[in-house]
Amino acid sequence: MTGKKASDKIYYTHSNHPGGLKSISAGELRSKNAVRLIEKSVKGMLPHNTLGRAQGMKLKVFVGAEHTHAAQQPEVLDISGLI
Repeated sequence: MTGKKASDKIYYTHSNHPGGLKSISAGELRSKNAVRLIEKSVKGMLPHNTLGRAQGMKLKVFVGAEHTHAAQQPEVLDISGLI
């Protein structure tokens, strides 16, 4: 993330109960659960309709080099210079 996005970008969740709004900054979410940060970021870019929800359910994010898709021959993407 560039600039002040780690502290300024806020992700919200709501429990559907009165006063159930919770917020967490992108930096806190990255340190707590980086997978959820990637999932929320990608799902936010998808269309907010039935097709987007179906595409979001197919999204798989893996931490590290271990994954369940050995036949796909994925390559490691080094993003240390981007963050």
